[in-house]
Amino acid sequence: MENNKRSSFTGKLGFVLAAAGSAVGLGNIWRFPYLAAKYGGGIFLLVYLILAVTFGFALMTAEIALGRKTKLSAIGAFKALNNKFAFLGYLAALVPIIILPYYSVIGGWVTKYLVTFISGNGLNAASNGFFDAFISSTGEPIGWFLLYLGLTALVVLFGVEKGIEKVSKIMMPILIALSLFIAVYSIFMPGAIDGVLYYITPDFRKFSITTVLAAMGQLFYSMSLAMGIMITYGSYMKKKVNLESSVGQIEIFDTGIAFIAGLMVVPAAYAFSGGDPAELGKGPGLMFDVLPKIFDNMYGGQIIGTLFFILVLFAALTSSISLMETVVSIFCDKLKMGRKTACLAVFILSVALGLPSALGYGVLDGIKIIGFPFLDFFDFISNSIIMPIVAFLTCIFIGYIIKPKAIIDEVELSSKFRRKKLFVIVIKYIAPICIVAILISSVLDAFEIMKI
Repeated sequence: MENNKRSSFTGKLGFVLAAAGSAVGLGNIWRFPYLAAKYGGGIFLLVYLILAVTFGFALMTAEIALGRKTKLSAIGAFKALNNKFAFLGYLAALVPIIILPYYSVIGGWVTKYLVTFISGNGLNAASNGFFDAFISSTGEPIGWFLLYLGLTALVVLFGVEKGIEKVSKIMMPILIALSLFIAVYSIFMPGAIDGVLYYITPDFRKFSITTVLAAMGQLFYSMSLAMGIMITYGSYMKKKVNLESSVGQIEIFDTGIAFIAGLMVVPAAYAFSGGDPAELGKGPGLMFDVLPKIFDNMYGGQIIGTLFFILVLFAALTSSISLMETVVSIFCDKLKMGRKTACLAVFILSVALGLPSALGYGVLDGIKIIGFPFLDFFDFISNSIIMPIVAFLTCIFIGYIIKPKAIIDEVELSSKFRRKKLFVIVIKYIAPICIVAILISSVLDAFEIMKI
């Protein structure tokens, strides 16, 4: 694909909403609230905010600048700047290829729950064993997975401007409005105020290195870092668009939605469980098991539940669209495919890789990889192993191979780089050390799981 024929966003608003849509996904709506609840509420929130404006800012700026500088997707971008680091582009490209299939399986679960609430059967979703019975079946998880993946492919098929940008401009405002509405409703539930205080009040007695590592891991997952997405979106960004302020606005969108998601989930779950840590730290069960019970016990719960799962579906779609677009862009750049052919190829590949995850809690339940079911293994290997390695090597590449000046010059094409010193310090010194800590922690956690 020639650079001068490459698609682009129409302007700053389109870029920011699309990139924010990529960042705002299941990581914000499901993962952030459950981690906040599990790791001390307010103290986790404070640590995450500090990391977002330092660590997250530096890595996102670097990746978007790499894409805009080269006008290429991840594989081509690293190779164009230093041929010896072409392998890093392939490693980064591997992440969305792994994540898209299992993410679409979870997206299928969300679609199933939305249809259940829309059809007036929210009471069924609140019953004990509904979630387990659904994911352990055979036909339904596959059917919903294929439907969700098909919706994602349809948007990507229409391209950057007519597909991704147009959908993001519609979905993101609706997503924000729904989030605020449900958060306000949740806060005013009987008994929810204690949950609000738990969520927003830092308790420094609960601070630990585990809290920091959990917040950093969430940052990767939430902000679409180290998976080639921001490099790809950066390659569609016009040179005149202010890069630094765009990154700041994406951070505000992403962190803001994560914070609001916490207000939607934590106070309601806190009120429903009486602050029981076992209920608050249920992970995926918090969204698919606990929340339907909460909706069933609240006035207008059928409507609120429907709105909530519309919100979650929108959030999931904006992220899966960016994951698929990244892989499609790589296929177009490296294999010289047209967009339609690339979309079809990525769809087929994702179906093949996603089927084990769709069946991993049913007919394939007896098969484990290093102690993980298929979906959990793909999540672990991509988010906890490959992404930290990609992020670490990206920091080394920018900090010591092409030097920070290459990124600074790109940022300053459109504006003054106000946080230039912070960027250099984080990329060269702070981020590499923190990323190694995440990687070591993840590997140790895996060993513990293998022992069980």
